[in-house]
Amino acid sequence: MIIFGAFGTIGAGERGVLLQFGAVQDKVLGEGLYFKIPFVQSVVKMDVQTQKDEVPASASSKDLQMVTSKIALNYHPAPDSVNKIWQEVGRNYNTRIIAPSIQEAVKATIAKFTAEELITKREDVKEQIKKNLTKRLLENFIVVDRFNIIDFSFSEAFNTAIEAKVTADQGKAEAIKIEAQALIQNPKVVELRWIEKWDGKVPTYWGEASPFIGLNR
Repeated sequence: MIIFGAFGTIGAGERGVLLQFGAVQDKVLGEGLYFKIPFVQSVVKMDVQTQKDEVPASASSKDLQMVTSKIALNYHPAPDSVNKIWQEVGRNYNTRIIAPSIQEAVKATIAKFTAEELITKREDVKEQIKKNLTKRLLENFIVVDRFNIIDFSFSEAFNTAIEAKVTADQGKAEAIKIEAQALIQNPKVVELRWIEKWDGKVPTYWGEASPFIGLNR
């Protein structure tokens, strides 16, 4: 029993944390066979394969609009530092580190942008959140493999305001288009627009032609 208790194996995608009388040792055990001192040392196996979490996060934009989002994150523990993760956090590092770090990174980044910028500069927002999050997680020996923003959602009032603005812009663009077509089809409309803006004063010098030439035709 003593002999068999002295040996063990670390599987693929795992690392072993060596404990001596319960204290974490500096040595990290790699895949394959390992030896330990029975009754003195023990080994805790840690999964270092890529894991995926989808975490909801809420924050206020620069113009105080409430924003909710869903973040997708692929990550893995740094294989050579699993002993430090076990010592400082334990096995449930994903709930104690990942979710809080995502919340903090999202809040810190979104606060720099207005709600409109979050839409028009989405890629910039994504990169800044990723950079912030990567730094936070590396401090806890977690490596970011892939990061993505699944969704940005705003308050109903903001969505209504955006729809109204889009409708107004479309109406204005249509009015400009109609007037441009009218000018092309009837050049006299130009003279009419000039008269509408005329202040009633006749310039002292007309040049070669008067703007009123042709109005009586």
